[in-house]
Amino acid sequence: ERNGIYIIDLQKTQKLFRDAINYMSEAISENPNRTVLFVGTKRQAQDAIREEAERAGQYYINNRWLGGLLTNFQTVQKSIKRLKEVEAMAEDGRAELLTKKERLELDREREKLMKNLAGIKNMTRLPDLIFIIDVKKEEIAVAEANRLGIPVVAVVDTNCSPDGIDQVIPGNDDALRAIRLFASRIADAIIEGKEFGTEGGAVSLRDNNEGESYETLQEEAIDAAVQSDISGVSTEAGDVNKTDSNDELADAKLEAVA
Repeated sequence: ERNGIYIIDLQKTQKLFRDAINYMSEAISENPNRTVLFVGTKRQAQDAIREEAERAGQYYINNRWLGGLLTNFQTVQKSIKRLKEVEAMAEDGRAELLTKKERLELDREREKLMKNLAGIKNMTRLPDLIFIIDVKKEEIAVAEANRLGIPVVAVVDTNCSPDGIDQVIPGNDDALRAIRLFASRIADAIIEGKEFGTEGGAVSLRDNNEGESYETLQEEAIDAAVQSDISGVSTEAGDVNKTDSNDELADAKLEAVA
C-alpha cells in the first residue's frame, strides 16, 4: 500500500499464477481420483465457478457457503439425500399424487435445496483440494479447509490476507474477466492432470508447454490483475495502482513496459 493506493506486483501474479496451475495439475495427475471443490459465491463469480467446475468434472458452491459443509459433512449429506428424494418423486410421478398445496411446497423445497446444493449433489466425500475466489468473503470455507487439512488454492486480492492459503494467486477477485481467467486456467490444469494421470505419468506445465507459451500465460495473468478497480499505472514494470474507485475504469489502461 502506498498512500492509500494498493499495488499489485504483476510479476509475482504471473509467477504465482503459474505455480498454482502446476500445483493443481500435478496433484491431479498423481491421483486422477482426487476431487476439487470450486468456491465463489459473489455475484460476478457465480457463473464462472459453475461453468468451469462442470467443465472439469468437479464440484462447486456458488450461492452460499453452508456452515459446516466440510467440518459437518454428514449433516450436509442428509440434505443432499433429501434433494435426491424430492427429485425422484418428481421423476417417478409420486409428486402428482400430492395435493396442489403439497406439490407447491415440494417445488419450493426442491428449489431451495438446488440453489445451495446443486454443485455438490454428487459429492460423496470431502474434496481433496479447494479453489476459492475471494478468500475474505469465503473465510468460513478457508477456516474449515484449514481445520481438516484440505489444501486451498485461491485468488487473493489486496484487501485479503494470504494466511491459510496453500497456493496464493495475487490478483483481482472482483472483475468478471479476471475471475473467468483464473477459474478457466485452474479447470484446464485439472483436465490436463486427469489426462496425463490416466496415461500413467505426472504432468507439470513447466515440462509440458505445448500450445501454451510462457509469454501467453504471462499476458493472461497481467491482464487479469489489471481488470477493474484501476485508477492509474506505475512506470515501474509490473506495478499497477489499484483503488476502489470505479469512476476512471474506462480510462484505465496497462502501459507496455519493456
